[in-house]
Amino acid sequence: MFNWLVNNSVWILLGSSIVVLALVFFNDRIRAWLARIAPERWRGKFYGNMNAFFWAVTALTGMIMIVSFTLMALFRDSDVPRITSKAVEEWFMSHGIRVVIILLVGMALWFFVRHTLPPLVDRTIGRPQKGESREGVKKRANTLLSVFLGLSKGIILLIVIFMVLAELGVQIGPMLAGFGIAGVAVGLGAQYLIKDLIAGIFILMENEYRVGDVVRVADITGLVEEITLRKTVLRDLDGTVHHVPNGEIRVASNFSRHFARVNLNVPVAYDTDLDYAIRVINDVCREMAADEKWASVLRTVPQVLRVDKLGDSGIEIKIVGEVKPMEQWNVMGELRLRLKKAFDKAGIEIPYPHMKVYFGNRPE
Repeated sequence: MFNWLVNNSVWILLGSSIVVLALVFFNDRIRAWLARIAPERWRGKFYGNMNAFFWAVTALTGMIMIVSFTLMALFRDSDVPRITSKAVEEWFMSHGIRVVIILLVGMALWFFVRHTLPPLVDRTIGRPQKGESREGVKKRANTLLSVFLGLSKGIILLIVIFMVLAELGVQIGPMLAGFGIAGVAVGLGAQYLIKDLIAGIFILMENEYRVGDVVRVADITGLVEEITLRKTVLRDLDGTVHHVPNGEIRVASNFSRHFARVNLNVPVAYDTDLDYAIRVINDVCREMAADEKWASVLRTVPQVLRVDKLGDSGIEIKIVGEVKPMEQWNVMGELRLRLKKAFDKAGIEIPYPHMKVYFGNRPE
């Protein structure tokens, strides 16, 4: 068996490298394919343990790469092997078992963190505060959970790597000292990175926005898809994904915090009876609030606030009302549709830009 591994170490290294590259670059496609071919009765458990499965496969493949590279470097094309099978066996009994135990403990620790951290975050966040909805609390919990899981994974991975290196006889002290010196040197040129990390910490601590919110940051408006300590990922209405460094965010405008507001200007012609138009608008708003489909969305019944502007082509009437977060655009779209139908029925003209031309004679 040992001789077979030595003779085929090149092909084993090549195959394991291909597997690792496939897991890195085609992760999403592989996940979709596995989910598609998985039996129906397994899909629930399979989805829940997908990350753990890929983590375990990647770790196992990495170990195979290390072993095959070692065999290829020490045994292949060598008349006198520098390591015998007995020496390998002795090394495995004295060190290899400990390395395997370290890896297993690291995996077990990750499983423990992954299953205990979500309920811990939920209990820490607690009940909704004043003005905060349950959906908002859930968004904040999911955002913090994703950040904490990422940090936990990195910390566990570093601990496992250093413990394995120590077991293999590598001096960690000089390595850590070297990292410290290199960290100082890199830190002098990584001011922007540090700035992004500090800004990310304050964004999370102050709960400025969460994953799933619609925000405008750095003159970009979109749905927050991901928040890390370094950057915020937004997707706009065109589907374009924007990666915004947290240090570049000076003002963050959240369109979906606590509640949203309908803020709609409706133009009518200058010859319109404004009192009549206002009654029609308020009637339409009350009818919409009485509709079961929209009753759960509206926090207050929209109504006319004031005559807002005497424009070039018509008079603009402002409508305001409070709605659930991220529902303001749907409500305003439905309100425009209902108002257009009601205006057509009531004979109220919605003006459009036009120009009157007079040729010499003063109009009477």
